[in-house]
Amino acid sequence: MKRRNGFTLIEILIAMTIIGILSSVVGLSVAGYLRKAKLEAARSQIKTFQTALQMYKAAHAQIPTTAQGLGALCIAPTIPPTPRDYPPEGYLESRNLPNDPWGNPYIYLVPGRRGEPYEIISYGADGEEGGTGEAADISSGQM
Repeated sequence: MKRRNGFTLIEILIAMTIIGILSSVVGLSVAGYLRKAKLEAARSQIKTFQTALQMYKAAHAQIPTTAQGLGALCIAPTIPPTPRDYPPEGYLESRNLPNDPWGNPYIYLVPGRRGEPYEIISYGADGEEGGTGEAADISSGQM
């Protein structure tokens, strides 16, 4: 009898099936962590905006208007009321306002929908108001 070298087709198919099953299980668990990470990233960014708005208010005795938007935390607003002594570096680390983790702009309302002085909103994965799960809205008024 000859000695055989290598694997048979059946052995290769079984190994590929096992690898496929394992990768799908790992992929599903990683996808769940990714969804949670995006939600937490949006909450963290909103908290950063809130801190920057507090610093802006302490320096200028008011928060940016809805028309000025959150961009007033990055560069000096040109829409009145324009603040005096605006710091050249702005109130955020970046000179560009970041989008939410799904690539959509944050919504900034003055006053907020429930009577707060302001509200910062991410509409979630779908980018539309309302929704559940990953598509649920994340609001500074709910934190």
